[in-house]
Amino acid sequence: MEAFEYAAPNSVKEAVDLLSPNWGEADILAGGTDLMSLLKERIHTPKRVVSLKNVSGLNGVSASQVGATATIAGLLGASAVPAAVRQAAEGITSPQMRAMGTVGGELLQRPRCWYFRNGYGLLGKDSNGKALIPNGENQYHAILGNKGPAYFVSASSLAPALIALGATVTVTGPDGEEEMAVEKLFQTPTSDSQRETALKPNQVLTGITIPSGAVKSATYEVRQRQLMDWPLATASVALKMSGNTVESARVVLGHVAPTPWRSSDAERALTGKAVSEVTAMEAAKAAVSAATPLSRNKHKVQLARVAVKRAILQATG
Repeated sequence: MEAFEYAAPNSVKEAVDLLSPNWGEADILAGGTDLMSLLKERIHTPKRVVSLKNVSGLNGVSASQVGATATIAGLLGASAVPAAVRQAAEGITSPQMRAMGTVGGELLQRPRCWYFRNGYGLLGKDSNGKALIPNGENQYHAILGNKGPAYFVSASSLAPALIALGATVTVTGPDGEEEMAVEKLFQTPTSDSQRETALKPNQVLTGITIPSGAVKSATYEVRQRQLMDWPLATASVALKMSGNTVESARVVLGHVAPTPWRSSDAERALTGKAVSEVTAMEAAKAAVSAATPLSRNKHKVQLARVAVKRAILQATG
């Protein structure tokens, strides 16, 4: 770990003032469950680390508002959290991650791609600029949105659920506060100098707003093992129902693309139809109809298909 300046401001404004307009010069520290690993491995080498531990008012949890520094344990301890979000949080089974990891940090964690984590850059290239992932160890990489140059998968488990529910985030920067749809928070980088989120280097994510409304929601995850592991594929759905008929649907896949992947094809396959095993399977097939697996991850297509089907059936009981 390289030496850095440590700051612990008492307000969001002070935190923003301590950040830099350029990536790599300063990092935000919340729970530290991801950042500390990045610092130890020298993937991040900031000149300054800005802690949010003294900033009050960012850790509340209610049915419609979640503070960015609320822990995963705090999220699970709230009774009114929508089902899709709760189920996604329940998939984070490590007691340490639940106790220390924050909701904002979970959304903004860096990719778990082993090429990135071992110093080959966000896009996984060798010293000659050749992409290593398409024909390399890619069994956990993207099957959607993977035409290049990004092949990693978005690491957040909460993001698909929040996107399905139409949630927004509040971010604060030098120009004040702004609201952004969680769906717009994520982006696919085209160079190593970019990030996988639309957050600017001198902005702080302060909270999440979840719209109220009578929707049925669920998250279903497929994991290799339960403890200390990231999902292989997930699906979150939010369905507005009229009896057993779907009036409108939002279907979002996770861990299968460089961003949380909203499937308009699956949504169209559900809208106006009664939910059944057959319609759930039709939507599941539609969700992965555009998948282009890499050399070693074709199995993820079936896993994603299963996740979508089971999330739909789970949401509707």
